[in-house]
Amino acid sequence: MVVNNTGLIEIRWHGRGGQGAVTSAELLAQAAINEGKYAQAFPAFGPERRGAPVVAFDRIDSESPIRVRAEIREPDVVIVLDPTLLRVVKVTAGLKNKGLLVINTRKSFTEIEKDFGSNWKLALVDATKIAREVLGLPIVNTTMLGALLKAVGVVKTESMFEPINGRFGRIAEKNINAMKKAFEETLVKE
Repeated sequence: MVVNNTGLIEIRWHGRGGQGAVTSAELLAQAAINEGKYAQAFPAFGPERRGAPVVAFDRIDSESPIRVRAEIREPDVVIVLDPTLLRVVKVTAGLKNKGLLVINTRKSFTEIEKDFGSNWKLALVDATKIAREVLGLPIVNTTMLGALLKAVGVVKTESMFEPINGRFGRIAEKNINAMKKAFEETLVKE
């Protein structure tokens, strides 16, 4: 797992308004808390509207309470829900050397490395395709949770079930299936 020396892992989510980046961060934090870890999730909002770039954050620590409440500037992990953001937002800004970059994309490792270099561990998944197949909508938040869990086991997959059920109710099973399918299909390269 990509963590700094203190057991703390810091995650930055990049998405667009309405895609569920904030929801994903909240679900992940809840799952971590349910496992007995310390966690926080929060968004960075400006004048966002549906479709505008948004950023959300998670801090998870298995050892100590989290006292920092500031935006994460040097994440261990960056997750990109919308591949069009790769052209308009510097998603790797501050990403720690040897950190993890998780991207919703149809591109290959070679294509991504050509654009972003090979300083990071990469996890790639076509989350949009999976979301359309399983959910019937191109909303990739739970799908990208599956990709994250495949690349770095910050929480157990089963730990996501309760938060997803609580959040999505009658459509929770579809979201859990999307997460599981993404877990299976995510490709990871060190």
